[in-house]
Amino acid sequence: MKILLAEDETDLADVVTAMLEHSGYVVDAVGNGQEAVEKARSEAYDAIILDIMMPVMDGLSAVQEIRKSGDTTPVLFLTAKTEVDDRIAGLDAGADDYLTKPFAMGELLARVRAMTRRHGEYTPKVVTLQDLTLDMSRSELSCRNSISLAVRETRMMEHFMNNPEIAFSSEELLEKFWKGEAQADSEVVWMYISFLRNKLRAIGSKMIITGEQGGEYILKQGMTT
Repeated sequence: MKILLAEDETDLADVVTAMLEHSGYVVDAVGNGQEAVEKARSEAYDAIILDIMMPVMDGLSAVQEIRKSGDTTPVLFLTAKTEVDDRIAGLDAGADDYLTKPFAMGELLARVRAMTRRHGEYTPKVVTLQDLTLDMSRSELSCRNSISLAVRETRMMEHFMNNPEIAFSSEELLEKFWKGEAQADSEVVWMYISFLRNKLRAIGSKMIITGEQGGEYILKQGMTT
């Protein structure tokens, strides 16, 4: 399992990373909320651990940005704040659990196990359509062979596979997958559609994504010969 850790206290980050890796997890550690948002957009994680008080972007804002993209990865807040209102704010921002500093490493591990277990029970791991299989946990798309997808590609492909033969405009896709990103536009959508088209061809699928730049896109079965 892969975990994203965002903690600006270097010593604590090192200890938590070592403990998680010793327990068999793969850990990506960053030092502020903005880096956490960027990592979450580019990598797939089984859990995210965030300190609330961090430079550049705090943990609350980071989780809100992560959730805007449709990311449902379970999030655990680490916080020195003990007031009830602070805990409520963290959960309302999109976190699944919180742990108050100082904490026992054993309890942190138990919280992570509980979060990932619950998430696995309620989140489908595999989506299938015609000759396609999308493994959400591994960000892997398969047909005659398999290919890895980036995080946003995985979410877009899941959306298309769950809604075959339905047209989605560039504006709809921007709102769903790039909400709040000021620099995103129809060209970015077109770029990702092109990525997915190339990957569908690469794995030998009969499914295609139709549509032109700036227009509507549909996942459907291509013409057979």
